Amino acid sequence: MQFGQSLLRPKPRSDPGSQIVPDAYWSLPAEELLARLGSDEGGLSSRKASARLKLHGPNALDATKRATAPGLFANQFKSPLVLILMVASIISMFVGEWVDAGVVLAIVLGSTILGFAQEYVAGNAIEKLRSKVTIHSNILRDGQPKSLPSSRVVQGDLVLLSAGSLIPADGVVLEAKDLFVNQAVLTGETFPVEKKPGVATAKAGLAERSNCVYMGTSVSSGTARVLIAQTGKATVFGQIAGKLALRPAMTEFERGIQRFGYLLTRIMLVMVVGVLAINVFMAKPPIDSLLFALALAVGLTPELLPAIVSITLSHGAKRMAKLGVIVRRLNSIENLGSMDVLCTDKTGTLTAGVVALDGAVDIAGQPSVEVLRLASINARFQSGLANPLDEAVIAASKRADLDLRAVQKVDEIPYDFVRKCLSVVAADTAGARTLITKGALDKVLALCASAGEDQAPLDTFRRECIEARFEQWSGQGYRVIGVASRPVEIRIGSYTRKDEQGLNFVGFLLFMDPPKSDAGQTLMALAQRGVQLKIITGDNHKVARHVAEAVGIPVTKGITGRELNDMGDEALMHAVVRTTVFAEVDPNQKERIILALQKTGHVVGYMGDGINDALALHAADVGISVDTAVDVAKDAADFVLLRKDLGIVRQGIDEGRMTFANTLKYILTTVSANFGNMFSMAVASVFLPFLPLLASQILLNNFLSDIPATAIAGDRVDEEMVARPRRWDTAFIRDYMVLFGLLSSVFDLLTFSALLWVFQAAPEEFRTGWFIESLLTELVIALVVRTRRRFYRSRPGNWLLITTVAVMAIALVLPYLPFSSIFGFVPLPAPLMLGMIALTLAYVFAVEMAKKSFYARAGNETK
Repeated sequence: MQFGQSLLRPKPRSDPGSQIVPDAYWSLPAEELLARLGSDEGGLSSRKASARLKLHGPNALDATKRATAPGLFANQFKSPLVLILMVASIISMFVGEWVDAGVVLAIVLGSTILGFAQEYVAGNAIEKLRSKVTIHSNILRDGQPKSLPSSRVVQGDLVLLSAGSLIPADGVVLEAKDLFVNQAVLTGETFPVEKKPGVATAKAGLAERSNCVYMGTSVSSGTARVLIAQTGKATVFGQIAGKLALRPAMTEFERGIQRFGYLLTRIMLVMVVGVLAINVFMAKPPIDSLLFALALAVGLTPELLPAIVSITLSHGAKRMAKLGVIVRRLNSIENLGSMDVLCTDKTGTLTAGVVALDGAVDIAGQPSVEVLRLASINARFQSGLANPLDEAVIAASKRADLDLRAVQKVDEIPYDFVRKCLSVVAADTAGARTLITKGALDKVLALCASAGEDQAPLDTFRRECIEARFEQWSGQGYRVIGVASRPVEIRIGSYTRKDEQGLNFVGFLLFMDPPKSDAGQTLMALAQRGVQLKIITGDNHKVARHVAEAVGIPVTKGITGRELNDMGDEALMHAVVRTTVFAEVDPNQKERIILALQKTGHVVGYMGDGINDALALHAADVGISVDTAVDVAKDAADFVLLRKDLGIVRQGIDEGRMTFANTLKYILTTVSANFGNMFSMAVASVFLPFLPLLASQILLNNFLSDIPATAIAGDRVDEEMVARPRRWDTAFIRDYMVLFGLLSSVFDLLTFSALLWVFQAAPEEFRTGWFIESLLTELVIALVVRTRRRFYRSRPGNWLLITTVAVMAIALVLPYLPFSSIFGFVPLPAPLMLGMIALTLAYVFAVEMAKKSFYARAGNETK
């Protein structure tokens, strides 16, 4: 690696263990800071770095650390309802109701342990998956560059940066060559800022420290060697982590859960206050009435919902990992299922991703060894981001047996996304220096004054001929790169962008990346699932159009970056829906396109792997990158693919929709059954001279019904549930809850009537009989409402079926067990038990009829 500016000088050091980095370390000369940190031009030794890592801990923020088992267990008690119920139980202990209070506390503890166990297992599984995709940094250790996880960076490390690097910690620049850093996350600056070696004043603000780089920012262009001064929580990013929006914005599913929570809270408040007031007014025992009212609230609440969501997402993430998709942000799985627009570059997704140099030709279109030689020198010596175009050029030069050993690199002007070109200054054996520029044809031509071997002036006629060939090759699907050069004088200082002028255009490089053979089939599968694909690329619009047509994307309209600049936001919102190909766009324009699609109501995914994709990945609802992407792209992504393949994305979409469907199953099952049962109890408590169920019986009912609910995470999903994008609909859930809840209440009232007037049941028999009926109905409704089909035409998952049958068996034998009296149960006569079973079967038939009618009104077809 070569650098244009340097402040690195070896200097004797004292023991680093006694050195302290001052707050204003950016104001110190590089030699003094190196000495204080016990480092030198070779970086730290592995032994010294390991000792510092043990002393100071990993280079990570608290926000990224996994929750511990005790912390996760404590989280189970954060529910206000659980806390209130525990306090009420303690109160009942003080008034002598020891048995009831003990039973209530035992059931609450059982529910929390169940939730904790499931979440802990799910959390461990997710951490193992995430560890497969780790951000690495290029660190000098023992004098040699090593790629190590960024969490192992310590004070005193020398980190080598290049375009696309995510800066792992705070440090000062020791050497740099055209280093531009995007630090908008900290300073809000729109454009990348240049960083150079030097010193800043002690009182310099964040944006004024031109010699500093910070954790969480990224390199846009150039190269550098940086001395790390602060890591982890001591970095600027770490110090303001609490103020920054470290947590991603809520997904649509999370917002839906939140709205659903508000709905339940309002219902619970009305129910608890009303039931408690009526029971106290009717002179029923106040402690029993309080526990009964609170138990109603808990019974209505799907208290395992957080655990169910975590378990379901964990199952989805593990299945996706088997497909080659690593989930970095768990809550984005539902967004992946809801996605209806996927934006992607064409390279590697629609094309084979194996770029080959099909020709190196002069301005007349004839094969040219000189063009290949100049391009090979540029590709071989450029030290920025590795890319397939340069690899293809180098491979072609080897096939042509070009000998470049006599050529030496003198300097480099790195690539950036404004110039869209890269220049290398090379010297031959005689010492003569040549500046060789390679890049986007229009950008290279703008730097040229002549063309061809004769270096004739680049007049209008020659320019039109060159552009005509470019248009012709682009229409055939070639990616065309321009090559230019000129002799430059020998100088001591570095060469800059100002030297990129007066060049001689020497020829073209023609690259071919053929479309994938299965791309059309994959796109058809996406379309069948309601996902529209749009191409967003920086490449030439004719090449993009050619690829789109080759894979079967209808190109009804195309927009270039130049046209985007002339469009207002409102005009773009109208155009973006109809447009399938966006070409010649820059990073900011990619972000604009994503935001415009979101404003039109779409859930947008973006797939990218380059520096120029980071903004779009951040803005998209679903960011997708690949394991071979630059660090800044992987860090911005929600999902990382182990191979770049749209087929994997299609399978991931199915998994996202299955995850969404299973989460929704739990909600629909629980709220419809719970709402009906709790409503029935609230009504019954007003008219009955005794409480219809004891608090302990309500909670036991809730606990037993939650056991098979945890198996919903691995349930089978009907094909029609993954056939199109599905979004959270609070009104749908509310209507579902009311309809099926009230239907449940109708059968509860029939049960009350049968128990009171047919079987003449005493209070203990009444409670036992209704406990069994309400639990059985809640269990069977899970098997019925889990599908829009007839329940016998949709096979449930094995664990769901097994646990449901097991809990039903427990419910039927529970009154006859020796300890049943603790819960207030008594053995039931056979006719009464058979009556409860008959009512349950009638309830199943009624729910099936209601389900068919409900989905027909909702405009959904049931299979």
